[in-house]
Amino acid sequence: MSLGGKVAIIGSGVIKYGENFHQSLTDMIYEAVTLALADAKIERGRLEAAWLGCYEPMLYGFEGNSGTFVSDPLNLFPIPVTRVAAYCATGIEAVRNAALAVASGEYDVVLAVGAEKMREVPSRGSLVAQAVNRGHPVLAKGRTAPGMFALVATRYFKEYGADEEALCAIAMKNHHHGSLNPKAHFQKEITPEQYRKAPKVAEPLGLFDCCPTTDGAAAVVLTRADLASKLTDRWSVIRGVAYAVTAGYWNTQFDPSWSFTSFRATREAAKAAYRMAGITNPAKEIKVAECHDCFTITEIVNYEDLGLAEPGAGWRWATSGVTRLGGDLPVNTSGGLKSCGHPIGSSGVRMIANVHDQLLGRAGRMQVKDATMGLAHNLGGPGAVSAVAVLSQP
Repeated sequence: MSLGGKVAIIGSGVIKYGENFHQSLTDMIYEAVTLALADAKIERGRLEAAWLGCYEPMLYGFEGNSGTFVSDPLNLFPIPVTRVAAYCATGIEAVRNAALAVASGEYDVVLAVGAEKMREVPSRGSLVAQAVNRGHPVLAKGRTAPGMFALVATRYFKEYGADEEALCAIAMKNHHHGSLNPKAHFQKEITPEQYRKAPKVAEPLGLFDCCPTTDGAAAVVLTRADLASKLTDRWSVIRGVAYAVTAGYWNTQFDPSWSFTSFRATREAAKAAYRMAGITNPAKEIKVAECHDCFTITEIVNYEDLGLAEPGAGWRWATSGVTRLGGDLPVNTSGGLKSCGHPIGSSGVRMIANVHDQLLGRAGRMQVKDATMGLAHNLGGPGAVSAVAVLSQP
């Protein structure tokens, strides 16, 4: 069964991302789902099933460790609500599971919501603690996300002749785009001087190369494409969506075949999603993309792994403005993870909602002209997993 073209998005909701100390995880879920239902113009009683993407409930109490944290605040009893966790690909994977359930004919109207509460603990109590305190006794020591992606940047520079100017171009672009997005955590532009003066986190990555630690939630309402016109007058269609697992959590960096300049998980997920969507030339057919930029180097590598740029050419895309608003293929018009932040379980749902807005022509100052087909992409588990979704106008 291929779900390509069979599933429509009829509503989306994204809350303000940031340090949301005023909201619990369930508060954020409630707000995102309420926005999505209002956008879809349907009552919550129409929902027949739901999927919650939440990667790390242990960071904040126990909220988010099962689907009940959607059921309870929204009174969705007794429909099934399933929790999904797939590292940083959690959000798109939640949407993929919801889409498969609709395409199978089991349900007509379903919900996918992603949420993560990451700012209630100090930064060292967040992802760093997970790797160092609770991780593998040998392989986790000294291993942090900036450190791992710094290795990628160093290798990429050596192989392809790029330098920190390419990373600066990505940081400036995504901060500019974030300044246009009222839902982003960071809504300010940065200058080349600010970028260069920023302290290093893990050489060559500096402060402005790394996404912040953020709270957030996003939701989408899905239905069968043939039912969409009966429920709403505006919708987008999921042309293809795929998820790939190509390594274990601890051993990604220890695979002797790994080049440190590309991620197999993204290449595999993209290949499967493009096949489902009937895409043969993504660089020409995709008009707007939200791709995983946990670090600036990641976005550059993603251009190549997603088949948008040739291997080794991604950094030139960055420095020449190809992926800026007004460029040939705008990427991360929302500001990306760099400016929105990366509440892990929600990022993929937020990206899909942003692409959906682009296709509906309602992205405001972030709008891309003639956005007829868009892409959302996540990379997670330090490169072990990836998810890709291709959306289009009906």
